[in-house]
Amino acid sequence: MRWWLEIQRASWGIGIEMSDACSLRKIAIIPIYNHTGNMAKVLPKFRDKIVDEICIVLDCGTQYDLDHIRKAATKIGTPVHVIVNRERKGVGYAIREGIDYALDKEYDVAVVMAGNNKDNPREIPRLLKPILREGYDYVQGSRFLPGGKRVKNPFFRGVFSRLFPFFWTLFTNVRCTDVTNGFRAYRLRIFSDRRINIWQDWLDSYQLEYYIHYKVLSLGYKVREVPVSKVYPHRHKGGYSHISPLRDWWKIVGPLVYLKLGVKG
Repeated sequence: MRWWLEIQRASWGIGIEMSDACSLRKIAIIPIYNHTGNMAKVLPKFRDKIVDEICIVLDCGTQYDLDHIRKAATKIGTPVHVIVNRERKGVGYAIREGIDYALDKEYDVAVVMAGNNKDNPREIPRLLKPILREGYDYVQGSRFLPGGKRVKNPFFRGVFSRLFPFFWTLFTNVRCTDVTNGFRAYRLRIFSDRRINIWQDWLDSYQLEYYIHYKVLSLGYKVREVPVSKVYPHRHKGGYSHISPLRDWWKIVGPLVYLKLGVKG
């Protein structure tokens, strides 16, 4: 059982000095289920110490997957830590494992991104800048803002991704342009707030990302969107994005409804 000290948030929105910003430790968390071959394309894009470490979570990973990742990791200068789940646990569970690792290693900021080459690590500085220089707590990447880009976006998913933020804006009174984009960054100290309990079993799948999103919006954290790219591969296959709005719609919509009605917390 976890016990977290609740920290007064009154001072959290205050900007930080550049010297302090430079000292913040940054980690990238990348959950993967199948198609680990894409990491050979993703890892080389981590240049110039964008982050201090990369944590890859192989959900239902094999020894072959692990060896493939390790081989790709030897070609970059950033340390890579790999967590392997022998059985599939779910993307929320995998992200939570990465967060647990980051907290244990006392990192300050985490970037969560896809490992299927749909997100570009070279755009990570866009997500980090508002946190490091302007004191933001949570930064959401948006493919729909000016400067953002979407390539080969599946039609139905594209329609859903455009409409869904409307309901988030309506329910939270915070303007949202992109909610389903998993490319985002946040200060890890938000998880010291005991009102944000990501260690609940119902968050093991896609629900976790929307749970965190709702909490930071509704609790008054300092949130911002920045433009990023989302590039879908041919036939839209690969990585951890196996989500289907038709099959998994309640895993996506449910957290917004549950939390707004106070059914879950």
